Amino acid sequence: MNIRSGQFICLMAASIAAAGIGQAQNVPPDHPSVTVNGKTYTPRSVLDRNQGKGTDTPGGDMVTQFPPHKIIGNVYYVGSKTLSSFLIVTPEGDILIDSGYERSVRSIVEKSVGELGFKFSDIKMVLNNHDHGDHAEGDALVKELTAAKVIEIAEGVPGLKRIMPGGKEHPIDQVIHDGDTVTLGGTTLVAHLMQGHAAGGTTWTMKATEGGKTYDVVFFTSIRPPGKISPATLTQYNHTFPLARALPCDVPLEDHAQAYGMQEKYAKIRKGGANPFVDPMGCLLETDMEDSMVHAILQEQEQASHQASN
Repeated sequence: MNIRSGQFICLMAASIAAAGIGQAQNVPPDHPSVTVNGKTYTPRSVLDRNQGKGTDTPGGDMVTQFPPHKIIGNVYYVGSKTLSSFLIVTPEGDILIDSGYERSVRSIVEKSVGELGFKFSDIKMVLNNHDHGDHAEGDALVKELTAAKVIEIAEGVPGLKRIMPGGKEHPIDQVIHDGDTVTLGGTTLVAHLMQGHAAGGTTWTMKATEGGKTYDVVFFTSIRPPGKISPATLTQYNHTFPLARALPCDVPLEDHAQAYGMQEKYAKIRKGGANPFVDPMGCLLETDMEDSMVHAILQEQEQASHQASN
């Protein structure tokens, strides 16, 4: 293993709602609405898409296994119907991106790894998409079962430490920074800090080879905005959106599976033909939608401020 190292105008100041790190998230309003590529979204509809039916309750989509499958090259899906976990297989051990809920570690992630023909005990590293409980609550259990090293970007450390299922201390074995790389068995991932949704929002990029071709794989972090946009959050988005658009991308993946149309793309695999996960045209769909949503929320805040002052 080797570790190395648009502009928006703020229309008003507002307090940022603290991002939840527990199992449930506050339900956002069903406004404003934005339309991107012919589809209309609201903050509530985006959250509903991300969580799916039943959310994280027993039998809900976030805690129900989706058939594990190969995405491209050495990248595999080992998550639930709507909550992503990715396995990257190398000759020197494997990398897990997002452990998910603690209760799903054995019933979804470990089970999926085994069904793919790999060994759960071969996981050597755990990386995080961002420091919220639905994505990182299982880190301690994965480490307990595999002795894997939990690696976190510096800005996400405080949030990760607050995720303590059953009072367990959250393991953090190595702290990295924006632009650092993580290498195992010939596969290198680059960490890109993309804040806005979470302090430790981290988009990971890597190369994957399939059929003699090399593809840019991007594990996008969530950039879903909070209910109100503060000046500090706006500054974060002013960095995040241009960076997201600048990343080379052939295979867009997301922390919530339906943000990249996982179920629809998986259905196409059985029909044969080109790999549906190779989708350069889809690389900026989520960024464009969330960029528009930030603008719309800012506009609502300006209107509310104007009405309050009259």
